[in-house]
This record gives sequence, structure tokens and C-alpha cells, in this order.
Amino acid sequence: MLYPNESFLQYIWQHQLLEGELRTAEGQLVSIERPGLLNRDAGPDFFDARIWLDGTLWVGNVEIHVKSSDWNHHRHSTNPAYHNVVLHVVFENDTAITLQDTHTLPTLSVANYIPQAVWDNYTSLLTPPDEIAIPCGDRISSLPSFFINSTLERLTLERLESKCNNVRQLLADTHGSWEQTCYWLIAHYFGGKSNAFPFELLARSTDMNLIARWRDRPQRIEALFLGQAGMLENYFTDEYPRLLQSDYEAIRQGAKLTPLSSHLWKFFRLRPYSFPTIRISQFAALLCQSHNLFAHLLDTPDAVQLQQFFDVAASDYWTHHFQFDKPSPGKPKKLGSAFVQVLIINAWVPLLFEYGNQHGNQSYKDQAVSILEQLPPERNNIITQCASVGLKPSSAAQSQALLQLFNQHCTPRTCLSCPIGYKVITSNTK
Repeated sequence: MLYPNESFLQYIWQHQLLEGELRTAEGQLVSIERPGLLNRDAGPDFFDARIWLDGTLWVGNVEIHVKSSDWNHHRHSTNPAYHNVVLHVVFENDTAITLQDTHTLPTLSVANYIPQAVWDNYTSLLTPPDEIAIPCGDRISSLPSFFINSTLERLTLERLESKCNNVRQLLADTHGSWEQTCYWLIAHYFGGKSNAFPFELLARSTDMNLIARWRDRPQRIEALFLGQAGMLENYFTDEYPRLLQSDYEAIRQGAKLTPLSSHLWKFFRLRPYSFPTIRISQFAALLCQSHNLFAHLLDTPDAVQLQQFFDVAASDYWTHHFQFDKPSPGKPKKLGSAFVQVLIINAWVPLLFEYGNQHGNQSYKDQAVSILEQLPPERNNIITQCASVGLKPSSAAQSQALLQLFNQHCTPRTCLSCPIGYKVITSNTK
């Protein structure tokens, strides 16, 4: 016999996905006025339920189990928290439960009251073939488009709120400085997946006041960052890195700086255009553009202007190099549009959204969502899988929603808490 898990039974009870005339194991007619409030902490599963048993109203708690004997296994009878349980909801009633006052706990076995369509939909979602990454992929196309779009809108906000956790942590580290948080956050994403950690360390070790002091001398800013990255410690034959060494030593002695270890940086298996040498030079160029990075971005309301602001290139030396003393075919090293999009989506938009949160200003939150809606959808393996089952995003707002859906529901198979999963489970039940 295939048994559901307790979460499914909680789901069935919470949404009242039951049919037929309900009767307890003792023969009492059950009428549910209110199923109760789901409790995710210790204690009964549902609080403050209102249940009619043979015409008598009972107000109290409801406990859910796969088998009624689980009540004894969990020792609920000796736990005062369970003394106000008025109904025991189970899948299989394998034993009668007698409470301390010797009366039998009313038990409702729902095995025969779950609609067959709900049961079939549930089992198909949680036991898909191994190669299927999206359990309900074969059914999504049958769902109304307005429902899919409204669900994606909610998931976009859910993903933004989750990203705000990182923003809040950085704000705590910077003692509430939005400028410094912006600086550190953008640095983190400048590093990409391979060098995010050392890039953030680089920003944390390089005071913004030094950048402000030398902003009108781009070579000095580049020397500052490359020196702090530990990349100017070698002997060089090219003139440019030797000039950078000289500039950095002058700054280092005056500011008493300690560079990072060059071993923190990863070059292996990276495209040359993503080498940290190139990214650091581009980052230096970006910071030379504005005296107050956060304030400038806050005054940049749309995606087009943001993309223009991030349209920077590494210094001229890198046109013919990816690493020091190693010439390469000549080509300017500008930030690509896809990389700029990553910076805007992952760094600036969550920061702007949280700024709206903390200042109680809905317009900034709306602006953050609007920027996502103006950007094209991201391209990655997850988005490709979603598109293959009919979830093709039209904007970055929707691709962010799909990433949230896939990571929070599809991969861990939490279909019961997924709005699309709920729609699929309850389809063909009426």
C-alpha cells in the first residue's frame, strides 16, 4: 500500500480537499466549519479549528498523522500541548487512541475521502522519472496563462525579498552605509562565480576615501586595485605594470595598505575576458566615473541608462593583453551586455528594492521591479529547461521568477508549497 507523507495530509486538510460524507472511525458525522491555522512549530498541526461532530461543535486543535498509532509513538498523550486536540486526522486508522480521561479521541481516516484525481496528481508530481527536472512540466501548458503570469509576478517579489537578506547583512557590516554596501555588493558580482569572494575582499580592503582621492587619475585607481589584489608583486618586463607598481608603492606606503594574496584569484577554466586582471581594470574604470556610486545609481531610473553607466572598458594596456607581459591580439576589453545585466539584476536591483523597504518608499521597490521588466530574460540551463515545458520568460523579471520556482520548488520537490503545484494537484477534481 502506498502511503502519503504527513505533509500531504496536512495539505489535504488545510485546503479541505476531501469529498463525500465524512465520518469518524466511531461513526460520528463530521462537518468542518474551520480547519484551523497550520502550525509549523512544536505542538498540534492545526490550532483553533471548529469541528461539528454529530451536531455538536468542538473548538480546539487538530493533529495529523499517517497512522493513528503514530500518536502513541510520539507520546502525545503525556504532552499537555495535545490535551486540547478535538480531532485526529489520519490516513490509516490502525489503532484507537484513548486519552487520559479515558474517552476515545475522535479519529477521521481520510484515505477514502481523498479524490482520486488529487491522489493521482500528487503521486505523479512526487515520483516523476529521474530525467524530468520540472515534475509538472507535462501539465503546465494546460494551465491558464493569466494564472502563470500572476504566479511569476509573486515569485519575482519572493526572489527579490530573499536577495535582500544579503543586502541587510552587508548593511550591518558597513554600519548602515548605503554607499559602502553598494561598493562591496557590485564588487562581489564583478568577480563572477569564480572570484566573487576575493573581489569582495578587495573592495573591503580598499577604502573608498582613497578612490575618491585619486578618482581623476585612472591609472592610480587601477594601480590601487591591482596592487591590493596582490598582482603587482612580480618582476615585469612591460613598462605599464612597472608604472603601476610605482604608483601602488607610493599609495601603499602613505595609506599603510596590506595587499591580498595573489593565490586567491582563479584564472583556470575562465574565459580570458573574465580573467580577474581584466575585471579589476574594468572595476577601476567604473569607480572613476562617479564620486558617489550609490547616489548616482539611485538617480538612474531605467535599464537603458543603467546599462550605459556600466558600459566601461579596461585601460588601453589590456587591449593587447589578458595578463601582464603576455601579449594577445588587439581588442578593447569592454564589459559585455550579458555581464552588465548580471550586475544590474544581482547587485543593483536588490539593493534598490531593500532601500525602498527600509525607507518605506514603494516607488523604489516598483522601480526595481520595473528595471527587471525592461531587461531581457537571462540565459542559462535552468531557463532553458523551463522554456522546454512552456515557461518561456519575456523579461528578466520572469526569468528571475523561474529561477526562484526551480530552486525553491522543483529541485527540492516542494510541490505542496508551490502555487503551480497546488493548481496541478487540484486539477480535474471538480
